[in-house]
Amino acid sequence: MESTGGAGRGDGSRLPVAFAAGALVVLLLAGGLVLLTHSTRSRTSAAAARLPFGPQEQAYAGRIHFLDIQMARSTNMLNQEFTYVAGTISNDGDRTLRGLEVAVEFRDPFDQVILRETERLIGSGDAPLGGGQKQAFQVTLEHVPVEWNRQYPAIKATGLILE
Repeated sequence: MESTGGAGRGDGSRLPVAFAAGALVVLLLAGGLVLLTHSTRSRTSAAAARLPFGPQEQAYAGRIHFLDIQMARSTNMLNQEFTYVAGTISNDGDRTLRGLEVAVEFRDPFDQVILRETERLIGSGDAPLGGGQKQAFQVTLEHVPVEWNRQYPAIKATGLILE
């Protein structure tokens, strides 16, 4: 009988430890959720602030070329499909690019735009791209419509910060 009483006391002392461990896990999950929400809001507000594209930037945009475009598709473990568009940015002008925003456009067989994604290829945290220089880029898209005409997308500058 003493052995069952001893086992009962051991189980009773484990209860507060298990409760504390559970509370710690809940706090960690809540903290992660707050950080994730804050991080998503920061990216959304940064994406909402478009780069300038006035007459000066539009005139310079003709000197920016996108070369060696390649595409690949991949599926993750959750069976979600991603499309990767990669290539090289060529700054064929004489000015330095501190910021570059582009529109990636996919078309259907009737040559209508069915997907337009805006992406920042050179941002404030990236190295600038000087005149005459080239730099690799990659854009990841979560969903390309099935109506896509299977041609490479059109990529064009829609915002620039020039130096």
